[in-house]
Amino acid sequence: MLTLLKENGPLRVLSTARAVSVVGDALSLVTLMVHVQSILGKAVAVAALLLVGDFAPALLSPLTGIVSDRFDRRTVMIVCEVAQGVLLAVIAFTLPPLPVLLVLVGLRAVIGQVFVPASRAAVPGLVAEEDLGRANTALGLGSNSADVIGPFLAAVLLTFLDTRGVLLVDAVSFLLSALLLLRLPKLLVPPVPEEGVLADARAGLAEIWRNRALRVVFLGFCGVVACTAIDDVAVLQLTMVSFGQSESAAGVVLGAVGIGLLLGYALLARGAARWSMLTLLVTGFVISSAGNMLTGLAWGVASAFALQAVRGLGIAAMDVAHSTLIQRLVPAGRTGRVFGNFYGGIGVAAAVSYLGGGLLLDAAGPELTFLLSGGAGVAVALWAAVASRAGGADWRPAS
Repeated sequence: MLTLLKENGPLRVLSTARAVSVVGDALSLVTLMVHVQSILGKAVAVAALLLVGDFAPALLSPLTGIVSDRFDRRTVMIVCEVAQGVLLAVIAFTLPPLPVLLVLVGLRAVIGQVFVPASRAAVPGLVAEEDLGRANTALGLGSNSADVIGPFLAAVLLTFLDTRGVLLVDAVSFLLSALLLLRLPKLLVPPVPEEGVLADARAGLAEIWRNRALRVVFLGFCGVVACTAIDDVAVLQLTMVSFGQSESAAGVVLGAVGIGLLLGYALLARGAARWSMLTLLVTGFVISSAGNMLTGLAWGVASAFALQAVRGLGIAAMDVAHSTLIQRLVPAGRTGRVFGNFYGGIGVAAAVSYLGGGLLLDAAGPELTFLLSGGAGVAVALWAAVASRAGGADWRPAS
């Protein structure tokens, strides 16, 4: 992976810009959560902020992916980064009341939902087909390292700056990402017949549904997320209620996933090219779900930390595998739409997990929630393993 980054300047630029952008995402999220909590003091307000940022863009996913299939993907990414920086600057200077803040945060999240499919769809234009696995590992390692660093950086900056100052730093990070992306070559999309926006949206959804291999990737990934996304909330309950530990101990256990992710990407950096991406995907499903399931049997903070780190290993495998498979299975002119729908589906699946898992947590407690949700995730993984080998699933690269 390091050799590929060293030899491929455009991939290095994209990886760096994406990492800077993800740091910005984490900075704004933590800062705005702290701001809303300190001003209003209501958990429901913070929950509304998270819902607008995560779930609302998912509803527009059939449309957001179209943009990167119609225009130069480099231009799309640059415009998205500049727009996000401008919106954050507006939030920083005005610090508006909650209803206006939610609208601005939702708008920024939708723009981010345009950027992510464009960045993923851009990769096949920068590397050879046989290097896709290593390229996606590099992107994942950079993005998730930034995701781990972001909250800690926000905590440090908030000791020296107020909310407005940190948000302005965040705005600058998006503009820096846009400047980096200017160094990319043009990433033009193969010409396709001009159709209406709604027709393009239907084509993006149909691409997933009519391709059995893509359908297995989509349903398997979303199924695992729907079963297990409640885990972060369950970790808090397990650590603080069942183990009787402090908030800092809960934070340590939550951080274990990030450590597992980074370790997983480091391992894949050496072996991604040797793995079958389908095998890697199913293995990731099993490991991430089993890590959650066994957390329900943890006897203390140390064992819960280790098992959540194992979960992180599985998530790294899932990330690299699904990106590479989509890039291989989908024609270049429709990749953006498929990625947009894919991440929109994940957002909906996560919302389902938050709602259903929250009810299960209240009724059964964290231990049983981990056992049942993780077990359900393992069952989804086994289904994906069987379905991927069934007739009609064509895993050959698209022409």
